[in-house]
Amino acid sequence: MLKLSVLDQSVAVTGSTQDASIRETLALAQHCEALGYHRFWVSEHHGHPSIVGSAPEVLMAAIAATTTRIRIGSAGVMLPHYAALKVAEQFRTLEALAPGRIDLGVGRAPGSDMRTAQLLNGDPRQSAENFPLQVRELQAWVSGTELPEGHPGRGVTANPMGPGSPDVWMLGSSDYGAQLAAHYGLPYAFAWFITDGQGAEQALDAYRRLYRPSPRHPGPQAVLCVWALAADTEAEAWHQFSGRERWKLDRNRGVLGPLASPAELALRPYSASEQVEAARLRSTALVGSGPQVAARLRALTARYDVEELVVITWVHDATARRRSYELLAAEFFQGAR
Repeated sequence: MLKLSVLDQSVAVTGSTQDASIRETLALAQHCEALGYHRFWVSEHHGHPSIVGSAPEVLMAAIAATTTRIRIGSAGVMLPHYAALKVAEQFRTLEALAPGRIDLGVGRAPGSDMRTAQLLNGDPRQSAENFPLQVRELQAWVSGTELPEGHPGRGVTANPMGPGSPDVWMLGSSDYGAQLAAHYGLPYAFAWFITDGQGAEQALDAYRRLYRPSPRHPGPQAVLCVWALAADTEAEAWHQFSGRERWKLDRNRGVLGPLASPAELALRPYSASEQVEAARLRSTALVGSGPQVAARLRALTARYDVEELVVITWVHDATARRRSYELLAAEFFQGAR
C-alpha cells in the first residue's frame, strides 16, 4: 500500500508573523498524525524571507512531545554547516525522546545564500567538498559503530546511547545525492518539487543500479517529495494555488517574500510574459480536487516505482492547507474522514 507523508517548511505568509508559521507547523503535524500520515518532515533554511524553518532539530523536539505515532524527520539538516558529531548527538537525543520515530535527513546544499552560509559555519575545513566524509562519520556516530583506525573520532561516542537509533536519509535533486546514498546504503528522497521532475528518472536509476546493501537497509528505498494541492473543487484548488504561482514567478526574478493571499494577488495582474510563464507552471502543477490529485500521484508512483510520496503544500490559508491533506488522506487511507 502506498505510504503518504508530509514535508512542511514553515512558510511565511502576509498578514502574519514568522513565529506564527512555526506554531502552524506544529499544529499541522498533530493534524496529519490524526489523519494517518506516515512521516512528518521539516526543512532547514537560513536568512530566507519566505521559508522560516531554520532549526529542524528544535522543531522536531516540539513535534515529538505533542505526537505519539507519526515518524518525525529533517528534510533536511544541511550537514556542511555543522560538525557531524554534534548532529549525531542532537538526533540521538531526539531518538531518546521519541524512540523508533526519528528520521535524520541530510543534504549538501547550503539552504541559504553564500554570505549566510559563511556566517553559519566559521570553520573553513567544513565545506561541501567534505560532505561524503561527514556522512560516513554521521552514520557511525548515529548508529554507535566504530570509525576506522586512524580516524581522530575513533572511540568517541555520540550520547545518549540507547537500543535504537535514528534512520539516516540522503536528500537530493541530482545524481550526486543519489550516488552517495547508493554508496552508503541509505534511503534516498528525490526533491521533485525543486526540479519539477527533471532528473528524477536518471537519479533514481543511478541510485538503484549502484546501491550497495547495508545492514540496516539491505535494499534501496526511494521516495519522491512532491508539491501538491487539493481542494473540494478544482476551481477552489487553482484559486488557492495563486499564492504559490505568484511566488514562483517572483522568485524567478530574484524577488522573495511572504506568500501572498489570493485577494492580494487579485490586485496584481500578470504581464503578458508572466501569463505565459504562469501557464507553463499550471501545466505541470499537481493541483485539483482530491480525486484528481490522487490520480496523478498514483501515476507518479507507478512511473517511478516508489512506494511512498512526501507531499509539500504551500497555501496562504492554513485551513485550506489542512483541508488539502484531509482530502488526500481520504483518497489514500481507508477509513479516513
